[in-house]
Amino acid sequence: MKRQRAIGRSCSALAIVLGLSGTLLAAPAVADGPRTPQVRWGPCPDDVVAEAAPTVLRCGTVSVPVDHADPGSARIDLMVSRLAATDPDERRGTLMLNPGGPGGSGLALPALLVARGIPADVLATYDLIGMDTRGIGHSAPVSCGLTPEGPYIANIPPYAADDAAVTAQAKVAEQVAEQCAEHDSDGLLRHLTTANTARDLDLIRAALGEEKTSYLGYSYGTALGAAYASMFPERSDRIVLDSNIGDTHLDRDGMRRYALGMEQSFPDFAKWAAARHGSYGLGRTPAQVRRTYFTLAKQLDNAPVAGIDGNLLRLTTFGQLFKKLQYPKLAQQWQTLANGDDAAARRLMSQDAAAADVPASFDNSLSVFLAVTCNDIKWPRNVDTYRRGVAEDRERYPLFGAATANITPCAFWRHAPAEPPVAVDDDGPRNVLVVQNLRDPATPHAGGELLRRKFADRSRLLSVDDGGHGAYVLGDNPCALNTTTRYLVEGRMPDKDTLCPAG
Repeated sequence: MKRQRAIGRSCSALAIVLGLSGTLLAAPAVADGPRTPQVRWGPCPDDVVAEAAPTVLRCGTVSVPVDHADPGSARIDLMVSRLAATDPDERRGTLMLNPGGPGGSGLALPALLVARGIPADVLATYDLIGMDTRGIGHSAPVSCGLTPEGPYIANIPPYAADDAAVTAQAKVAEQVAEQCAEHDSDGLLRHLTTANTARDLDLIRAALGEEKTSYLGYSYGTALGAAYASMFPERSDRIVLDSNIGDTHLDRDGMRRYALGMEQSFPDFAKWAAARHGSYGLGRTPAQVRRTYFTLAKQLDNAPVAGIDGNLLRLTTFGQLFKKLQYPKLAQQWQTLANGDDAAARRLMSQDAAAADVPASFDNSLSVFLAVTCNDIKWPRNVDTYRRGVAEDRERYPLFGAATANITPCAFWRHAPAEPPVAVDDDGPRNVLVVQNLRDPATPHAGGELLRRKFADRSRLLSVDDGGHGAYVLGDNPCALNTTTRYLVEGRMPDKDTLCPAG
């Protein structure tokens, strides 16, 4: 059982790193500016220092109200990090960063981008601002009391082979929703929304003394960026949204698109594995590799190996499609499990578990994902709705659809959303660059197309003929890198939607 949970933990982390205008029920807190900078910079916490090394970041806090509708109520401190612009004469302002989730810590993200080779011109132009958004890490962290040994180990539900499996998962989902409510002793959980986090961003902008802010967000970070650019269009400078979920929030349709993404990205791995059949024996053609996946998943459903069942194989495969660098490890895992050698599989999984280990943020990350996702929009509450969805997507997206259409704790969430989801506002400056790989397992190209249509002439879509999750800096396409850098540094938005050919 411990080995089984270890693999699940690894996949849940991958899935997290995996996520406005209109009539709102609560008036947004606004911060007219610029102001005198209010953040006092000092050393970052030890865990951030260790993660960011060798890059040295400075950290500080910004106070925000828990309830933006009542600014005089309780407040929390949000921790932000800064990598100062290398050229004060060329400095344009701040580039706020978000890694996705919701539930991902962003304090060390400036250092990660440096390590991945973000161009020096960007470092000269902006202070890179990372942060733990409300509820995460060093910013009033929330907890649902989730443990790796419990039944809820990933924010993507388990694959449901039949109606009975959906019924069983509904019991788990209801238990988790109740557990979250019971652990919400200070009432913060209900205030974790994308709209409130966007309001926080504007207070951070003002505290940094900036009239406007630029923004780079990945995955769910695109929803947050879209919300900020819509709620505060006059304060948004250059906005880059990379690997888009398609709106300002993750809803049931967005979750089900994960399965579409896996269908579109799996062929890249299948082609890779087929070319290496002599080493891994997974199939001589991509079609044979695909059949191997279904055969192996069914075998593990009936007889798990080293505690790994078909559900964990499917979840692991989905997570390992995020980056091509993970293909060899995925092929090795399939090969070992297909051989049915329990001892060899245990040794391999033990090595993987030791390398990944249980992240300290396990409970926190999953809890934030649930809170934001369930608070942003009302989810269906009828279990039959999920049974029908699972049956549909099991046929439509056979690789993973019976998982992503399955029921989540949002169906049993105690508090209804306090306000409607933030609507994308197409009335504003043309300053939103939507960047999207053609084959992304978590955020398929359809997400970029959706957001491009919603922003209309405020945006341009940069499609990238590549697979994996994350294009700018995190990918390896020269056109995507050059086009996005040119926009951030020079402000040159593409004249029209553009396709970057495979690099």
